[in-house]
Amino acid sequence: QVQLVESGGGLVQAGGSLRLSCVASGRTFGSSSMGWFRQAPGKEREFVAGITKSGVMTYNTDSVKGRFTISRDNAKNTVYLQMNSLKPEDTAVYYCAVSPYGSTTASSGYAYWGQGTQVTVSS
Repeated sequence: QVQLVESGGGLVQAGGSLRLSCVASGRTFGSSSMGWFRQAPGKEREFVAGITKSGVMTYNTDSVKGRFTISRDNAKNTVYLQMNSLKPEDTAVYYCAVSPYGSTTASSGYAYWGQGTQVTVSS
């Protein structure tokens, strides 16, 4: 069983930055791809960014490319999402997830999910 705990969310003004962290328990972290998703009220959960076990990164180009950066520290079982130049439309609950099956942008490819952390960007 893998448990994920996100932190780092909060309220920030437009143009500001936040860094989300996700700590994973369990022994599969180093061999798994990790992803960040977000879900705004009334909208479907959407892929934000992913990173393979070897560090290859994938982004939701339309929404966050150039503003968000995903990274991981396998020694700390932690994945990060650095969010810069935040916009009100980035407001959502952000979730991290583990994919034992490899890199994918589909939420169905992720087997374990955190509880989410709220990010609110004011205009």
